[in-house]
Amino acid sequence: MPDWKNTLNLPRTDFPMKANLQTAEPETIAWWDRIDLYGQLRAQRTGRRQYVLHDGPPYANGQIHLGTALNKILKDLVVKSKSMAGFDSPYVPGYDCHGLPIELKVDRELGPKKREMSTADFRRACRAYADRFIGVMTEEFKRVGVFGDWQHPYLTMNFRYQAAIARALGKIVERGLVYKGKKPVHWCIHCRTALAEAEVEYEAHTSPSIYVEFPLHASSEAELASRAPALAGRNVSVLIWTTTPWTIPSNLAIAFHPDFAYGAYEHDGRVVLIAEALAPRVAAAAKQTLDGPIAGLTGKDLEELRFTHPLYDRTALGVLADYVTLEQGTGAVHTAPGHGADDYLTGLKYGLDIYAPVGPDGRFTDDVGLFSGEQVFEANPAIVEALTERGRLWHYEPYEHTYPHCWRCHNPVIFLATSQWFVRMDGEPVVAQGEGAPRTLRQAALHAIDEQVEWIPAWGRDRIYNMVASRPDWCISRQRAWGVPIPALDCAGCGEAVLTPAIVERAASVFDEYGADAWYERPLAEFVPEGLACEKCSGTAFEREKNILDVWFDSGSSHEAVLPFRKDLTWPADLYLEGSDQHRGWFQSSLLVGLGTRGAPPFRAVLTHGFFVDEEGRKMSKSLGNTIEPQEIIAKSGAEIIRLWVAMVDYREEIRIGPEILARVVEAYRKLRNTCRILAANLFDFDPSKDQVPSSALEPVDRYILSRYAELTLDVLRAYAAFDFQRVVHGLNAFATVDLSAFYVDVTKDRLYTLGTRSATRRAAQTAMYRMVDGLARVMAPILPVTAEQLWKALPGKREVSVHLAEFPDTESLDAFVDPDLTADWQRLLALRNEVNVQIEARRKEKLFGTSLGAEVVITTSGQDLALLRKYESSLPMLFIVSDVRLRDGSESSIATAKADGVKCDRCWRMVPSVASDAEHQGLCDRCVDALAEPVGS
Repeated sequence: MPDWKNTLNLPRTDFPMKANLQTAEPETIAWWDRIDLYGQLRAQRTGRRQYVLHDGPPYANGQIHLGTALNKILKDLVVKSKSMAGFDSPYVPGYDCHGLPIELKVDRELGPKKREMSTADFRRACRAYADRFIGVMTEEFKRVGVFGDWQHPYLTMNFRYQAAIARALGKIVERGLVYKGKKPVHWCIHCRTALAEAEVEYEAHTSPSIYVEFPLHASSEAELASRAPALAGRNVSVLIWTTTPWTIPSNLAIAFHPDFAYGAYEHDGRVVLIAEALAPRVAAAAKQTLDGPIAGLTGKDLEELRFTHPLYDRTALGVLADYVTLEQGTGAVHTAPGHGADDYLTGLKYGLDIYAPVGPDGRFTDDVGLFSGEQVFEANPAIVEALTERGRLWHYEPYEHTYPHCWRCHNPVIFLATSQWFVRMDGEPVVAQGEGAPRTLRQAALHAIDEQVEWIPAWGRDRIYNMVASRPDWCISRQRAWGVPIPALDCAGCGEAVLTPAIVERAASVFDEYGADAWYERPLAEFVPEGLACEKCSGTAFEREKNILDVWFDSGSSHEAVLPFRKDLTWPADLYLEGSDQHRGWFQSSLLVGLGTRGAPPFRAVLTHGFFVDEEGRKMSKSLGNTIEPQEIIAKSGAEIIRLWVAMVDYREEIRIGPEILARVVEAYRKLRNTCRILAANLFDFDPSKDQVPSSALEPVDRYILSRYAELTLDVLRAYAAFDFQRVVHGLNAFATVDLSAFYVDVTKDRLYTLGTRSATRRAAQTAMYRMVDGLARVMAPILPVTAEQLWKALPGKREVSVHLAEFPDTESLDAFVDPDLTADWQRLLALRNEVNVQIEARRKEKLFGTSLGAEVVITTSGQDLALLRKYESSLPMLFIVSDVRLRDGSESSIATAKADGVKCDRCWRMVPSVASDAEHQGLCDRCVDALAEPVGS
């Protein structure tokens, strides 16, 4: 019996079945570099409509982790999809090179050697450290398939960038928004620097909770008696509650709400003032008994009274404040103007000293006396003991709550009044935003958030709006060495700080040529404008400011330092994309700088992503042993798996990852790759320039699958435009597995393998497959750039050298494929196919026949159903993969399967009435005899 296998048109392709991504990816990336793919892309897209995603710079201080990989891949999906949508979409990556993370690493590396170094030498060591990791991170970002101008990234430590930071500051100074003042800021006593709101994280912490009595001072006894006669001659005190005993030495006032009712409660021979609404809770918490009240007052009655400090020979002033609440405490708030934002404002209102007797290292200064030299947190027990000894402590217990911590060293921070530079959020309205009256910086920011920026997802608007609405003035000074120095001068005569646009521009000009290190090395005269004199004392001798700018000002100025200097970029950018924590970080600092320099936001839209948790929803932590590094995934499965995972998840929420999830991603990748491979393999002898057939000549099933493909691809293009990458992947997976692999590829095997090479119906199937796989390669490319590149090279026909130089399928052509009526017909036929398959499988298990080609199907139906089947009668054997289908008109619908009549063709395996008996074609049906007239692959 002849072996007819070699006469079949079996699929063949150079597109490998096994991905072997660990080898294929580096080879493809190296090829991209050799052909300068990014440069070709930029040249090809020049003149197109621009779409600019501005990169938020990661710290250049280590290898990339899963978070930075996620962020860069999401950006790459945007840039690649916009480019393939026809935009000129460049990507200029950036690196944040200044700041505490690098400074601390260099500190540790240098050890004692640092003491021998000048500030400029230490800064050079920081520069070298950052430069080292820029190379490491660049190679790792390229390894995960990210396209960009990696030869020319922007660095916050570049001379021009440092000068641009200074000039951005100068424009904000020119608006009168910058001032120097002493006010409480978050202060890290370990890093010895001020912190911005964005540099503070709230973590679990246990503090000492104490209730403390402040006796009424003798000087106020008569006044209180006049306001509450029942208290005349009584031993009166007020009770406060605090979780920061270390701030008691700095107490200067006690705040009451003007409208709250306060009761005078008898206790152990004394009278204690407590808010009436809180008295029962206070008594329970302090395990004390309160009698009374014997008198009632409002907060207004307690204003200007003086109370005796429980530790020092001074008084605390009774003040009024609306921020006093009845949520916890006693309704009387211990107030230390040097250690709290509300306290500070109250202190200003009542003319109190901004008293903060704590040094940069968190130790009490000498004027504290009892606790001088002690670190504030370590002094808590001693302060509690001193209060106890003086009979002023009512109650003490540990209190668990969230407390601000430094985001770098993760130690608890304090509020400390120090002399700092600030950008004011309120005050005189100086920010013009088009037509209308100028606004304050806060008003301008809130207006921009609401009217000028699209927030994706929409809840991002509320998040940043609420943060900006309640944020304090921006503290922009830091007590560190590695950053851009604040180019201000201090008068040598009176100490007055001087910061003018002219001084800043002089500094920026020097930075342009020598970099910001020049502030520490070049002669001071180079930075002092001619004729400068101190406005306060007319002095002309000056000293340099020692503080640097907040690194959030550095990165927040990136739009000023990068976008205007490159022809391929635009100001404002179309999109900023970072984690949701950047609503209080880079998004906010960039917005404020943009409004301060140009009166406009530097972005048109802001997109945010969530953060990682493991498969059980737990935060990723080395201590839990549930962390996964991208390098591990790449070594095991390839970077394409990371990219597919990023696209598969809902990145806007918490993002789960773990071994089981990655296994499912690998399986999804395998199915998608194999489906594309079989499509390409069936085109081994297809020349699209010669062999394509017009749509009118396609079989109905070909037109149906192209309609489904077009519907999918149009939705994918809409999803890309909406940054809904999850919808892209789910759509591609469903189409590949359900429409193609489980249906179309299956039902076209007979045509593709057994018909003559150049037969019209075989070419029709190839035409449909070619159009689909060409389009699938394009729409896959942003997510799976290496796999799409491999597929692209395996496809027939003249095409761009790289899929990434191609564009998405055009919507006009896709619209032409969409046929809703045809799709509706075939959806009904496919539902029938499922019923037929159930019947066939049951008969096959009964050994009635071996494969479905050994069966015939008899369908009895009537009306519209029968009309539909008559319409596509010639396609039904193909649809069911059987040898024959018979239709009968009957009122009761039924499906029957039986063994097909006839004999089996040895080549196509169909059951036919007869086969050839001559020696050359023995055992073949007439169709196969005709097919052999054409040599395979001809």
